[in-house]
Amino acid sequence: MEKFVIQGGVPLSGEITAAGNKNAALPILAACLLTEEDVTIANVPRIRDTEAQIALLEKLGVEVEWTEHNTVRLCARNVSTTVIDEELAAAIRASFLLAGPLLARFGEVRMPPPGGDFIGRRRLDAHLDAFRDLGAQVSGQRWIDLRAPASGLEAGRVFMDEPSVMGTENALMLAALIPGETQLLNAACEPHVQDLARLLVEMGASISGIGSNVMTVTGRDRLGGAEHRVSPDHIEIASFMALAGATGGKIRVKEVEADDLTMIRRQFRRLGFQSVIEGGDVIVPSEQHLRIETDVGGAIPKIEDGPWPAFPADLTSIALALATQAEGEILIFEKMFENRLFFVDKLVAMGARITLCDPHRAIVSGPSPLHGERVDSPDIRAGMAMLIAALAADGTSEIGNIRQIDRGYENIEERLRSLGARIERVQD
Repeated sequence: MEKFVIQGGVPLSGEITAAGNKNAALPILAACLLTEEDVTIANVPRIRDTEAQIALLEKLGVEVEWTEHNTVRLCARNVSTTVIDEELAAAIRASFLLAGPLLARFGEVRMPPPGGDFIGRRRLDAHLDAFRDLGAQVSGQRWIDLRAPASGLEAGRVFMDEPSVMGTENALMLAALIPGETQLLNAACEPHVQDLARLLVEMGASISGIGSNVMTVTGRDRLGGAEHRVSPDHIEIASFMALAGATGGKIRVKEVEADDLTMIRRQFRRLGFQSVIEGGDVIVPSEQHLRIETDVGGAIPKIEDGPWPAFPADLTSIALALATQAEGEILIFEKMFENRLFFVDKLVAMGARITLCDPHRAIVSGPSPLHGERVDSPDIRAGMAMLIAALAADGTSEIGNIRQIDRGYENIEERLRSLGARIERVQD
């Protein structure tokens, strides 16, 4: 096991380039199963989750070649099985994204339970309902067996009972290889869903309504290869913005999609946090005085998550860590996952003043003078929140279980050192 040792109290400053969107790369990698032709994907983050997804593809018989450090060529011409490896699937939630393309192309797939962060209940029902809507036969509880009827899958109408991101992605990939018109209603429309849809268009499908919660897919009986570049990761970009704000530094994050940051920047402004879009970059000015803006009438404000274009659930932990350095009180309302906020005791141990009201709500009072502490990372985003706290704190901090952070952030310690952070990866 490895850990990070961090000397805090140093403002982070400099320039950094955003990595590819992890949550876009995972379904985009899975989409190679829809065709026998080569699919080349650039700007793939080299992190544990993408490595795990690629290992699953290789186990199925997909040919994988890294042509550059962040560019991979995939060829699923010789897929030899439609049974997903249980041990490999246990590593990531995104293993279930193989279900849609395998069902579409081969008419059957056997799926083990997916892994991933334990941040609360994460339903598979939205995926299975979408498969049923397009004619698939679904059986099993722990292992899920999916099969196309003898007459084949049929384009039609898919209604998502919740705007599930991965459920929408599975439905998009399935519909892309079913001839005819399929309408997806109450679909997720996050930037990573949009990026997958753009790849499917490049492969030959026709998709209208990209970026909305109603998409119409005109599928084909055969899809071709494509060359695609993964969009920048707005979650990582926001994480670096928060690192600068919490430490009082100045950062320029390069190659961003400004539209993906609209709600993030607006909610961060509730903490008195300022940022500027300049061309394709976002700039965080130095030495900001973070002061929470009260709502009209003097009420305590809140930052709450929701389906896109609302504030992303993956950023509630990061917003909470940033709020510990802002003057005033704010409510962080995590609506989607009942275990997401259970890491706050670790920030409290570092000196943060946080009241956990219930599994979904925490009140942060700041600014809190944080001090170094020994903590462990329970999930990807909590790990980044603790990195933010440790870099803002006085003294030395140690963060264990950093495999979780590695799942979502590529070479994080090297990139932070380039901004002036005093951080080392050592054996625990």
